[in-house]
Amino acid sequence: MSNAVKPRERDAILQSLRAGVVPRVGLRHLQVGRLDEVAAILNDLERIEHGGASVRFITGRYGAGKSFFLNLARMVALERKFVVAQADVTMERRLHGSSGQARSLYAELMRNLATRAKPEGNALSSVVERWVSELDHQLRASGATDSDVLREIKNQLKPLQELVSGFDFATVISRYVEGFQAHNDSLMSSALRWLRAEYRTKTEARENLDVRSIIDDVQFYDYLKLFASFVKLAGYSGLLINIDEMGVFSHRLNSSQARTANYEVILRILNDCLQGNVVGLGFLFGGTNTFLEDRRRGVYSYEALATRLEDNSLANTGLKDFSGPVIRLQNLSPEDLFVLLHNIRVVFASGDPARYSLDDQGIKQFMTHCASSLGAEFYLTPRDAVKAFVQMLFIIEQNPGSTWQTVLSALRIDRSVDPEAGPLEADEETTPEPRNKNAGDDSLASFKL
Repeated sequence: MSNAVKPRERDAILQSLRAGVVPRVGLRHLQVGRLDEVAAILNDLERIEHGGASVRFITGRYGAGKSFFLNLARMVALERKFVVAQADVTMERRLHGSSGQARSLYAELMRNLATRAKPEGNALSSVVERWVSELDHQLRASGATDSDVLREIKNQLKPLQELVSGFDFATVISRYVEGFQAHNDSLMSSALRWLRAEYRTKTEARENLDVRSIIDDVQFYDYLKLFASFVKLAGYSGLLINIDEMGVFSHRLNSSQARTANYEVILRILNDCLQGNVVGLGFLFGGTNTFLEDRRRGVYSYEALATRLEDNSLANTGLKDFSGPVIRLQNLSPEDLFVLLHNIRVVFASGDPARYSLDDQGIKQFMTHCASSLGAEFYLTPRDAVKAFVQMLFIIEQNPGSTWQTVLSALRIDRSVDPEAGPLEADEETTPEPRNKNAGDDSLASFKL
């Protein structure tokens, strides 16, 4: 690990960790352990590069590092020339919906679209323009005219037309090219709006782009596959989709019918990726163990998914198997936690050992203090300890007369509350109606299953 830490990375890392969230930059300064898990993701990326597909479920306890791992996978994919889209599931952004929820998730993925050149997001326009401008430059070098360029671009887009909804997708890309050639910003903006799923009515899309469809709830997944094919056509390694907070389905979505509909989308994605029906597309789903294993409301409540995602029985004997779709993040060892805290100390000191606020013995004493305060939770979910460690470093820095021993003796570490640990509300469809006490036997006529 390089000791050089840029001021921008330092500030972003420390502010994120202090708030208990995962930083979006500088993850290489923090990464410890997880070697087998990272190797599995690298194998998936290589498969996608060669035209295959992949789907993984990253599971673990609350605070075990799922979001960190997803961001690490994102960083690795960007370095390997992937296009990465990332979003969190909410009640308004889901894989399936009838009131714009799936379209909202697609729009969020497109807003967060990132490339190595634009890792912060909003890279959709650069992905399209890069392909158009490079092809335009190559053709014009051989004496091609505007019509020749447009004809060749349409010819290259023909394979996309064979996919579901591919004709309108290719038409929109062609409209963008027309706007690019004519310096028509309005037409280019309309094409990008369509690609971002920002059109709400087909009438408006037809008036602006002469297409008869829009990206809506029904075609959410089909357009992700289309965009993955376009990304490969544009010269990138593939498209990686990171979707976090999947526990919303199992713990906040009280409609069993809605949960089943979302799990059916997951089943479709899983079948397509495992059977080789998708090109250049990978999915990483992040969620807690209960999201996956709960037999009443989790993924395992959908039998077709439960059979496909079950663990290898031999892996339960202590042997490792990362060939299946599920990656379970295990506890960090005490040695890994020590290295993690050491790395945070390095980031805080901007890579200068002379500026360390505490020595290695201080880190060990901090770990002992955490273990006594949090018990086994310290090793299971390091989020709280990391947050407290960063806060302690800030206190030492801003109070020159204090020592780490004094600050540590007064340090209180609160355990974060798992939002999925509370009691679940009853499903809307299974909540029984109150029985009318004054009714006779005829009250059974209103009985519902």
